[in-house]
Amino acid sequence: MDKVLCGANAQSMKYYFNEEQFGKLPAAVKEELKAICVSYCADAGGVITLVFDDEGSLHFQTISPIDEIGSELIIGRLQKEKEELFSQLERFVKEFGIY
Repeated sequence: MDKVLCGANAQSMKYYFNEEQFGKLPAAVKEELKAICVSYCADAGGVITLVFDDEGSLHFQTISPIDEIGSELIIGRLQKEKEELFSQLERFVKEFGIY
């Protein structure tokens, strides 16, 4: 079962972080995740969610972005630019047995 790390909704202008399961992450990481989600929503609209699958791999899920192609480009850019952060998050989840 997927575990939600965080997400944002452009329409309601809300950000969510799963403090219950990922509260041990450093504040700087939490702020970076918030910036990623809020920035995505500002650029692409819709809803973005970062989730871990059953094997501890991090994935982006989107719903109703204004521009599908732009959304995919933004996610591709984020995956490249934030590759180290996402790899560390995957290691964190696996080491602490969160997934």
